[in-house]
Amino acid sequence: MRVLIVEDEPSYVDALSVALESEGFDVLAAVDGRAGLLSFFEDPPDIVLLDLMLPEMSGLDVLRRIRSEANTPVIVLSAKDAESDVVTALELGADDYLTKPYSIRELLARVRTALRRTTAEVEAGKTDERIVTAGTIELDQGRYQLRAGAIVFDLPRKEFEVMESLMVERGRIVSRDRLLDEIWGITWTDSKTLDQHIRRLRRKLEQVDGAPQIETVRGVGYRLDV
Repeated sequence: MRVLIVEDEPSYVDALSVALESEGFDVLAAVDGRAGLLSFFEDPPDIVLLDLMLPEMSGLDVLRRIRSEANTPVIVLSAKDAESDVVTALELGADDYLTKPYSIRELLARVRTALRRTTAEVEAGKTDERIVTAGTIELDQGRYQLRAGAIVFDLPRKEFEVMESLMVERGRIVSRDRLLDEIWGITWTDSKTLDQHIRRLRRKLEQVDGAPQIETVRGVGYRLDV
């Protein structure tokens, strides 16, 4: 598996490269946004680790360009920890968001999980047509779309996976720990990423008359009320 690191801080690049190579990954590195995009399209990696504050082109612009062409997993690594920064990155299609300084062990776990899920989707033929329904809405697993009549929402990968878990278990509680474990691969104390995915899904469902809503079961998790 090949990892592209787009990061302008040499200390982070060096630490990530050593850790990833010790786990058997091939590593490419780019020190600015334009170089990162060039590397991505010249020799597409299996996953991208992307800083947001980059010279030449911002990490958000790099992410936007990648998502216009590919569904390659992208994990954002940034010192920016404001909720608005997390929300923006996730809305543009980032699969995960990790705030600096981060644990290398945790990052490796998230990388392996993202790659494992991508490989499993291909092997299982998940891109084939399959529709999951819950009340008046349906989830198209072939197109990563949430549909309600004529209203269609294109969902980023992780947002899609959260919605899929809730729809498959419709009417039943899905714990936060389970969502974190199954979708991101580990349980960690900072769950702002999951919170933002739930908020964005709620905003979409609120636009549809009669659509089921996501309920919070305090201290436990979430339930899609059908």
